[in-house]
Amino acid sequence: MEQKPTGVRIQAVRGTRDILPPESSKWLWMEGKLRDVLARFGYSEIRTPIFEYTELFNKGTGETTEIVQKQMYTFVDRGGRSVTLRPEGTPSVARALIEHGLLRRSKVMKLYYFGPMFRHDRPQAGRYRQFDQLGAELIGAPGPEGDVESVHLHVSLLRALGLKQFTVKVNSVGCPQCRPAYSNLIRETLGPRAAELCEDCVERLQKNPLRILDCKVESCRRIAATVPPITASLCPDCSRHYERLKVLLGSVGIEFEEDPGMVRGLDYYTRAAFEIHHGRLGAQSALGGGGRYDNLIAVYGGEPTPAVGFAAGLDRILLAVDEEGIRVPAGADVDAYVVAVGEATRDKCFSIAAWLREDHRVELDLGRRSLQSQMKAAASVGAKFAVIVGEDEMASGVLTVKDMTSGRQEKVPEVDVSGYLKRVLGK
Repeated sequence: MEQKPTGVRIQAVRGTRDILPPESSKWLWMEGKLRDVLARFGYSEIRTPIFEYTELFNKGTGETTEIVQKQMYTFVDRGGRSVTLRPEGTPSVARALIEHGLLRRSKVMKLYYFGPMFRHDRPQAGRYRQFDQLGAELIGAPGPEGDVESVHLHVSLLRALGLKQFTVKVNSVGCPQCRPAYSNLIRETLGPRAAELCEDCVERLQKNPLRILDCKVESCRRIAATVPPITASLCPDCSRHYERLKVLLGSVGIEFEEDPGMVRGLDYYTRAAFEIHHGRLGAQSALGGGGRYDNLIAVYGGEPTPAVGFAAGLDRILLAVDEEGIRVPAGADVDAYVVAVGEATRDKCFSIAAWLREDHRVELDLGRRSLQSQMKAAASVGAKFAVIVGEDEMASGVLTVKDMTSGRQEKVPEVDVSGYLKRVLGK
């Protein structure tokens, strides 16, 4: 009598997902391409914990940001401390720089990270509650040259994947010297229309007016569009910085649009801000973005240090790859499938597969299937060659190697099979 499952089925938490083969091979392809570009720009990898003490994000990301107010996964640990699953990577990098004295080693540091981030947001296409980001941080570069390198790096990463249909948007968000006057201008402009704003924006109007420009509520966006652009309120230093940024972007061949309503969603940005959008992704079109954050490290108790960086959403980038019809190579090819002819040869097949795997990707039958079934299995995994081991081959020390594409078979001495595969595979 067939037994039925008795346990309770448990599904993945809403807003998370499993990345299964063959999709996982696309992630490996993407990450490999991105790492190559990062190396060419001189960036080194940093890996930080996926949870931090909550005050790290409250102080850095900003108490009035939507991330801190609504989206963080925060809980009290067994030691009674409030900890948070990281919603972004930059505060962790800044904390690590200070904690380990990295800036004493070098005046300029280029760091990147891959990893999961966590935000309690409404799941939709390309947006998950656990999502993966690539972040790149350039620490110690004070001028617009650093901003342009950051944008250039972001663009180069996308180009390396074959993406073409994206748009670079830039703006300035000013600095602590000129931003207060602009905040007052927002209050003066929107104060008479406060009753038309969402509840969050009414609070932002008093605490952080610049956040209103980043509100996702459509009615608030229409009202915010009546505010004069920040570029008209920049101090002389910020204005020169922004103008130089645009000139340098042109010098490296990057086309861009100015977006005066773009302020980014984080409190620590100063001066340059940028985003990259892909028009075929609909409402969730941002592939990534970033900007300058010269004051963040000092907020955490470090020496005042100029810095600029960005984060890119890897889930969204793969959606863009699909939208542009870019061909992604399949998973790593199987070089050879070792086929057992009869039970007496199975132990020998294990031995042959073991030493072939020192140089090749090799599969073999683990289910005691027939010769015909094994050949079908070799074809199904895309094996380029079948290494056939029968009793005659065992006795003679000469194996049969079959080209799975042409069907041609050759007799190859057992000791030379690995070398033969290298030669025919061009390794």
